[in-house]
Amino acid sequence: MSYPANPYGNHDASTAQDSLDLPRYGASFGEAVKRYFKKYATFSGRASRSEYWWVALFNALIGLVAVAIMAMGGAFNVPVNSTEMPPGAVPGVLLLTLYGLATFIPSLALVVRRFHDGNFSGWLYLLALVPFFGSLVVLIFVLMPSNPAGARFDKGHAWPAGQPTS
Repeated sequence: MSYPANPYGNHDASTAQDSLDLPRYGASFGEAVKRYFKKYATFSGRASRSEYWWVALFNALIGLVAVAIMAMGGAFNVPVNSTEMPPGAVPGVLLLTLYGLATFIPSLALVVRRFHDGNFSGWLYLLALVPFFGSLVVLIFVLMPSNPAGARFDKGHAWPAGQPTS
């Protein structure tokens, strides 16, 4: 089956770039991060590869900052069998923990929307629970290009004549 070259599905490209209901293809770093937080718990719709990977970079940078704060606080100079954390490492641990808790749901939602953009069910993200191979399969899914048939996950999508509705 061949798909049309338009990754926006049945939508006009100019409309897709401005709407939060549609994926933002070619999103810049700032646009992707802003959309990530605006669509905090939105599991419906789609997310482009640029939206997904810019947010992945942003989250990795936050993680690096937290680890750097912990390192400056002496978290990595603790003896192996010690149960105490150096007081200087607490801000980094708090940053990492609070940011992780605050972005857990939006990160799940972003991966589900990324799956939808490839025309896959978001439930396939449960494959990540399979040790080693599951995360490899998820990585392959998020690397896949957009599939115009994924427009079926868009809000208010109208099926072409003769297409199933479920």
